[in-house]
Amino acid sequence: MNIEPFYIVEEEGFALCLETDGTFHPELFALRADEGFEGNGYDVEAVAVQYLNECAPYLIRDIIFDSEAGMFVAMSEEREPLEDLAEGLCELFADEEKAKDLFSRAEII
Repeated sequence: MNIEPFYIVEEEGFALCLETDGTFHPELFALRADEGFEGNGYDVEAVAVQYLNECAPYLIRDIIFDSEAGMFVAMSEEREPLEDLAEGLCELFADEEKAKDLFSRAEII
């Protein structure tokens, strides 16, 4: 399974990470820049939270977030929930219309 540009690290559990330097789907986040979205780690987290709420609520209890401006981070005691989240987000971001639709309901963090 290819989850790039996301990656998983193991350290006292597992963390799904994505460095956010403004190059990850900037056109998507620009749609709501007037609301404060910049495409940083918190903004990717907002999309991930909305994705979990709408598409994968069974994962909510297994994942916690610890994002920063420069990095999106989702953590879990198990690897599988993070793999499922990464695959889902990769599929979402690969479909521009679906990504725009879901992002339209994401709440800024």
